[in-house]
Amino acid sequence: MSTVIWIVVALVLIGMYLSWTAGRLDRLHARIDAARAALDAQLLRRASVAQELATSGVLDPAASIVLYEAAHDARQSEEEHREVAESELSAALRAVFGEAEQVEALRQVPGGDEAATELAQAVRRVPMARRFHNDAVRAARALRRHRTVRWFRLAGHAPFPLAFEMDDEPPTALADRPT
Repeated sequence: MSTVIWIVVALVLIGMYLSWTAGRLDRLHARIDAARAALDAQLLRRASVAQELATSGVLDPAASIVLYEAAHDARQSEEEHREVAESELSAALRAVFGEAEQVEALRQVPGGDEAATELAQAVRRVPMARRFHNDAVRAARALRRHRTVRWFRLAGHAPFPLAFEMDDEPPTALADRPT
């Protein structure tokens, strides 16, 4: 009789562990979804501010075209090409605002100071949002690699989480300037 009790206790403990692990994995997937939504919002904000700045007439025509096309491509890109389009927007921002003189010239134009400040804030938030997303992905991947999770299929049908890899280096003239 005592052997049966020990077996039942062991099965209950194993069940509790599996349930706790599945709940933890579910919370990590929810964290990934929330972090991805925040990242998408920051990327959209950055592209919108860049596109608005490109059409405002405060930049020279060549810089406006480069910035507008990169921002438009980033906003309209399909999911499988999004990382490349966002990296190209980062490169365009560095090309247009790579020198402190360019940012200072923008700040001298009426309304340019607000535009430069808003762009600097948008550019600074993207790497942080991407880091939060990729940290959540890394934690979920680490848990999903455990044998217990694989053997008991605790991840269910959730897709394997993918990191968002892009060039998010801000232009030095915008990053160095206090907002």
